[in-house]
Amino acid sequence: MADKTDYHQCLEAMYGLRRFGIKLGLETIQTLLAGLGKPQDGLKCIHVAGTNGKGSIASALSTILRLADRKVGLYTSPHLVRFNERICIDNQPVSDDEVLEAYEAVKSIPTGEREPTFFEFTTAMGLYLFRRQGVEWALIETGMGGRLDATNILSPQLSIITNISLEHQDYLGDTIADIAYEKGGIIKPHTPVVTGVQQEEAAEVLRRIATEKSAPLFRLGEQFQVETGPDRTFIYRGMEHVWSNLRTGLAGDYQVDNAALVLAACEVLNRADIDISPESIRNGLLQNRWPGRLEIVSDNPLVILDGAHNLAAAENLAGFLKKEMSDRSVTLVVGILDDKPYPEMLAHLLPTCRKIILTRPKIDRSLPPETLLKAVRKIRRSDRIENTPNSIQQDAIQMIPSVPEAVRNAISSAAPDEVICIAGSLYVVGEAKEYLEEKGLSAQTPY
Repeated sequence: MADKTDYHQCLEAMYGLRRFGIKLGLETIQTLLAGLGKPQDGLKCIHVAGTNGKGSIASALSTILRLADRKVGLYTSPHLVRFNERICIDNQPVSDDEVLEAYEAVKSIPTGEREPTFFEFTTAMGLYLFRRQGVEWALIETGMGGRLDATNILSPQLSIITNISLEHQDYLGDTIADIAYEKGGIIKPHTPVVTGVQQEEAAEVLRRIATEKSAPLFRLGEQFQVETGPDRTFIYRGMEHVWSNLRTGLAGDYQVDNAALVLAACEVLNRADIDISPESIRNGLLQNRWPGRLEIVSDNPLVILDGAHNLAAAENLAGFLKKEMSDRSVTLVVGILDDKPYPEMLAHLLPTCRKIILTRPKIDRSLPPETLLKAVRKIRRSDRIENTPNSIQQDAIQMIPSVPEAVRNAISSAAPDEVICIAGSLYVVGEAKEYLEEKGLSAQTPY
């Protein structure tokens, strides 16, 4: 059993690597993995890139493959409460012992003058543990972009590109086409690709890359479709199958599109004789849970956790609140990182709430509440939130820099029928989730 001191020291050492920032490129990760015996070569991988939905899709496929009696690894980021969440085997986070073992193994590999970044180091750890634990299938989520992402050393059986929005423009480019090119960098020769991209300019970039690499491309709305039905059911019309009366365990209308990509992926895998039964697919979709995404942790008052960490995700959250919570008073607890379009995100979220608490997660990239307050006041002056059911009042705006204190304040002052939504960053959600778990509020409940 790992000594708690050793475990925490290894985490501190890894977090210390964040001082090296983000460095896109494959040379360092290749050096690390070569020193570990190239663990990725012994895995069947599904590589997932995109702006939003990567974790939801990867976790659903992990659940489905597990129900199909495969040993499955799941590598995602960031974690919410504990580092171990990033590396799961059969949908369970790895142990502290395994984290420490992987840390020591990766630490022992010399990389020359350039130290690995945090993400490079943890990617090597995840692949090392998957190989050590006899994982058959690995679901690997990119960190940023795709072409030069540390995970792009894989030779996957399938690539998935969820959707594309403007993000990380300092690294990925200023246009949808530029970002599509970077995400499309995960496409490998003769390897099928499933995508949910909506913009024609993005689709055209992916088509060109897929054609150059002779990679079969399957796009939502072209080779497969989805139709919503009553009571949160939907119909999938795929390349070879039509499946009806389906449900996903994740809340939000947009999760139906994510589920469609999962189903298309299953069809593609079955074409390769993977043999995933319809029962495993149907049950896996329904059983899938992904913490911090429209996760309900309390019913009285209703407390919803949703990362909503970029503009597209904020739009999705706003749509959910307007549709499902328009007749209830909503308190928004929100903190946002400094590389996000926070004025636009707030412009979508403010019309959904009557009260707002501006907060700040501990990560050094977070915006001060005072900066968010200026944006809130500017949005209110612009009349962009006038005449809405949940119009926010000047005296209903608070600044509480500590996330746990902001959450405590929101809950303690809420009436039983009020709603508290905690959003804006997965780091905010992580700190809130840790506090709520300490208070005994940790059940994951689909809306």
